[in-house]
Amino acid sequence: MNVKTDFPHRIREIEHLEIPLSDGIRLAARIWLPEGAEDHPVPAILEYLPYRKRDGTAVRDELTHPYFAGHGYAAVRVDMRGNGESEGLMADEYLPQEQADGLEVIDWLARQPWCNGKLGMMGISWGGFNSLQLAALKPEPLKAIITLCSTDDRYTDDIHYKGGNLLHENLGWSATMLSFSAAPPDPALVGEVWRERWKQRLDNMPLLAETWMSHQTRDAYWKHGSVNQNYADIKAAVYAVGGWGDGYKNSVPRLLEHLPGPKKGLIGPWIHKYPHFAIPDPAIGFLQEALRWWDHWLKDIDTGIMDEPAGTFYLQDALPPKPMYAERPGAWVGTEGWPSADVEQRPYALTDAGLVAGDEPLSEARTVDSPLTAGSHQGEYCAIWFGPDLPGDQRQDDALALCFDSEPLEAPLDILGKPRLRLRLASDQPCGQLTVRLSDVRPDGQVARITYGVLNLSLCDHDHLEPPVPGEPMDVDIELDMIGYRLPAGHRLRVAITSANFPLLWPTPRRAALTLQPGLQRLELPTYQGETIDNPFEAPESARPADVDTQRSPAPRRTIQEDVASGEVTVIVEDDLGAMTLNDHGYRVAQSCQERYTAHPEDPSRARADIVWHYRAGRDEGPGRFDVSVESRYRLTCDETTFFIEAEQIAHDDGEEVHRKHWRTEVPRRAI
Repeated sequence: MNVKTDFPHRIREIEHLEIPLSDGIRLAARIWLPEGAEDHPVPAILEYLPYRKRDGTAVRDELTHPYFAGHGYAAVRVDMRGNGESEGLMADEYLPQEQADGLEVIDWLARQPWCNGKLGMMGISWGGFNSLQLAALKPEPLKAIITLCSTDDRYTDDIHYKGGNLLHENLGWSATMLSFSAAPPDPALVGEVWRERWKQRLDNMPLLAETWMSHQTRDAYWKHGSVNQNYADIKAAVYAVGGWGDGYKNSVPRLLEHLPGPKKGLIGPWIHKYPHFAIPDPAIGFLQEALRWWDHWLKDIDTGIMDEPAGTFYLQDALPPKPMYAERPGAWVGTEGWPSADVEQRPYALTDAGLVAGDEPLSEARTVDSPLTAGSHQGEYCAIWFGPDLPGDQRQDDALALCFDSEPLEAPLDILGKPRLRLRLASDQPCGQLTVRLSDVRPDGQVARITYGVLNLSLCDHDHLEPPVPGEPMDVDIELDMIGYRLPAGHRLRVAITSANFPLLWPTPRRAALTLQPGLQRLELPTYQGETIDNPFEAPESARPADVDTQRSPAPRRTIQEDVASGEVTVIVEDDLGAMTLNDHGYRVAQSCQERYTAHPEDPSRARADIVWHYRAGRDEGPGRFDVSVESRYRLTCDETTFFIEAEQIAHDDGEEVHRKHWRTEVPRRAI
């Protein structure tokens, strides 16, 4: 990373400012301004999050927002209601209240003497979601957004459900927010009211897993905040960015295809991080690219960015499978949009002889009855913490799958797009869970997952519950995740089908075997026929990093345990985020999490998940001295008809327990 300290404009920081809302609540903001902006107003760039500007995003904020300010923008980082130093309470994600607050923030910023009335909005994950959502509400000052690692469809492409299946990350993120939202405001910024506000948050903490699991189909709850309900609502220019190691890449091609206004799309090799410091490399000069975007739309400077390909995608070279990569060699390609004229659908068939080009039918029925422990090597839905969260060698899971292999390729094959399978199958139960993995079988036998798709056979259209009739064939159309991948000559393609995928997906109420029926079972493989391009991006740059003392470095781990007597498999995910002190103001913070997911090979009612988060923060001396800790726990179990959710939160202030809350609730299993 090239650290920049010399900018066209000197920078003035407003460490803490409160933005008044119409209901009396005040939201906390941190603002970086180019000096002289009051005399020569500039456009503003807003990032609007629940993750606490004081400590949660402070390190990455220092890399990014001063960089924009140094190039002539007011960079504004706002904590959402009920988080950080902001007043009020947060009841859920993406509520109308959050969006109404965001509109008021945009209006307030546009009226400040240092702002010329033009705004951009940028964010990753939650901030990428609400950038799209606020753009759909068409506030006049908002001219352009950059949305990273986000989605246009909250049901099909978020951490709750995938293909109509309950993701383990639904519970994982609920536990994460139970911990994140329990952090207090900093006494050094808000004064003696910090304890009162903290207690109010703790007393009113929502049990988000219950809310999210109560909406098991794509109902009005999920449609709210999903901009795919009417893409035409968005008038602002949109730059959508994703990564192949992230869970949110599918929205990029959809936004390119359906947004009627100006747009660009970019997918690189990265996990769920900003591309100027993401892994795997190559990281890119994302901040320079963002400046070109902002200069074009907010300063009317012709940077040439809209003359370049609308879509830029990274084709990853084939590598031996690893749960994380420091670097991913490959090549960039540019498309005029999406769908691309340079992508050709190549048909393959699942046959008695394996995976073959053409339309050869399967002559005999083939059954897959995976143990419910299948899937332990699939990694995370969304790799976020720089840990071993990508899919590893697939051979162990393939041993529990129905596999169809091609012959070794005679020539290289570039894949770009969403592979699609059209299958005819039957379940032996009134439920069923289908996972299809497309993999690269290397000459030495190692198997690297290229992409995958999943489908709850009771929710094939996601909107309406229609369980399969046991033994009755049904036609299934399953789309795999968007991917860019270069398959060398001599490698084989593999389609692997399982009827379980734990812990990525929660098991169905009954263990169900799936039988492919005789006849055509078809794979449509999107192959890229165009040319590659030179790397279109500059090397990464940033502003000066935050002044941090690290007491404990982050140490993510992932382990798999098997009880050889019972056959139970437990996947343990340890996300130790480390401990640090922010030296500018002495705020220290330490966070860690352990998630345990256990499945029995035959009995879905023995599936369980246990998650515990530890958060500690404080300041050792001075007028803002404090020392708090919060322990947050979640447990999920089930039987055939019901989910059982338990949670507990315990808070200490200077070593004394000041809060303890316990939840226990049940959610009927209607569709999952």
